[in-house]
Amino acid sequence: MRVYVLSLLAVLAAGLAACQTLTPEERRARDEQTCLGYGFKRGTDGFATCLQRIDLDRRAQARYDSDWVMADMAYNLNGPYVYPRYYHHRH
Repeated sequence: MRVYVLSLLAVLAAGLAACQTLTPEERRARDEQTCLGYGFKRGTDGFATCLQRIDLDRRAQARYDSDWVMADMAYNLNGPYVYPRYYHHRH
């Protein structure tokens, strides 16, 4: 029994370690690599625009995800949310 619990804890710890968030520096480095992979050169307007669009897309996705969390909480409390686009519960 003890071995089972310890192995379960080890698996959970490994799983949680994989869920670490990126630091801003790591995120920036990945974004730069993405833009370089698209063929943009550092220091150009195109490179800056690429980085900006990646950031704007990330923020828009965060807002969208937050909207779904809020709609789901409202739906679970008392049914459909007040805005028509949220009338269908997402599973």
